[in-house]
Order: sequence, then C-alpha cells, then structure tokens
Amino acid sequence: MIEARNIWKSFENRDVIQDITVSFKPGKANLIIGRSGSGKTVLMKCLIGLMDIDRGSILYDDRNFSSMNRFEKKLVRQEIGMLFQGGALFDSMNVEQNVMFPLSMFTDWEDEQKLERVNFCLARVDLKGVNHLMPSELSGGMKKRVAIARAIVNQPKYLFCDEPNSGLDPQTSLVIDSLIYEITQEYHMTTVVNTHDMNSVIGIGDTIAFIHNGKLWWTGDKETILETDNPEINQFLFSSELTGKFKSTLQKQK
Repeated sequence: MIEARNIWKSFENRDVIQDITVSFKPGKANLIIGRSGSGKTVLMKCLIGLMDIDRGSILYDDRNFSSMNRFEKKLVRQEIGMLFQGGALFDSMNVEQNVMFPLSMFTDWEDEQKLERVNFCLARVDLKGVNHLMPSELSGGMKKRVAIARAIVNQPKYLFCDEPNSGLDPQTSLVIDSLIYEITQEYHMTTVVNTHDMNSVIGIGDTIAFIHNGKLWWTGDKETILETDNPEINQFLFSSELTGKFKSTLQKQK
C-alpha cells in the first residue's frame, strides 16, 4: 500500500497540492483523475519522489519515504515500475535492450538470466519474438506494451502509469487498460494510474481519487462515480453533449 498523509506542495507561493490524504491499495487499479492543471501530475511526481513535498508524509508499506535519505529512497525506487506517457523508449535501443535496461541498472544477473526475464515479460504483453525491432518500427500500441514489459521486468511491488492511453485509438486503449489491470491482479501490485480517459475510469477504476484545484475533492470507485451528486465530478465527467445524454439516461433508469 502507498499512503499520502496531509501532503502539501507549492511553487512560487502557490499551493498546487493542498493537504491531500489518500491511500492506494495493492492488487487494485488506483486512478488519479482531474482536469489539466488540477495537480494530479504533481501528486504523482511527489509520490515517486521526483518532487519533494513541503509538508506531510508519503509511506510505502508503512515506510516513510518522504523522510528517507537519498540511498534509502533509491532502494525503494528499485521496487517501483514506471510507465511513462508516450512510452519513453530509447530510440537507439531495440526492444530487447529497452526491456533489459532496468535489469542492467539494478541487478548483477548474468546475460542469460536477463534475456530469459526479458523474453518472459515480452511474452506476457503478447509481443513474443519482437526483440530486435527498433522503436521506430513499432505501432503506438506496441510501444506501450514494450514500455509495460520494461516497467514490470524488475518484478516491482508498485507500478505507476502516467496517461497510459495518451495518443492511442479507443480500441488499443482498451487493450492497454486490460493488460495493466491483469498484471496488477496477477502480481498483486499497488498500481497508480494518472489518467483523463473516461473509458479507463469506468473500465478499471477500483479506486478513484478526483483532484480539483489541488485538493482531494472526491474518492470512490467505477460504480459510485456514475451515481455521485458531486457537481465538480459531474461537470468533469459529463461536460460534453454526448456524455451529458448518457448521464440523463442513467438518471431515468433509476
């Protein structure tokens, strides 16, 4: 479990994160949602230590990450897998080298062991046999799956996904969502997903934290989010004409 307790983060005397307390559970897809500029990206960066918080504490399974020294934080980061927006593959490396990179950084395994693990992870994301392709030869969905393979190659306890469906068509987005969800349950990882994709919210949102103006405005799950009367949530979810009609249909069915 990952917990944020009363955390604050400001830039130039402006509070971007304000007294947020939220927990992210193992074996669940924990989603952070909110409008652009709401603070959700800053929250994720604080959780993984890319930004230092001003006040409060962040705990990884009761270990106070925010009070650790640099060496102690590095040890925790070795337990974290990260799926970056856009995949962030190294253009000069082939698929095999990209996925193997964390193993080369954080283990002293022999090459044969590393290759075995890489092949296992590629097969797990349904990309068997693409080892020697370059990122430029991959589709957007394939790049995301390679990035997922890289994120799980070190068998992390915690998985962070930053806008995993960015730039993907709706059908491919569903495939990526399903893969993230399956892996989360299979390995009982604590998965935190930063997203604005409503298909992800409705499809895999075991827990949902809605950030509004830097504050934790609402928490729930994929069932309760469709029934809430919270005006900010409803404006976020049903702002378009199409989604507004969907909300009206739900209300008539009650």
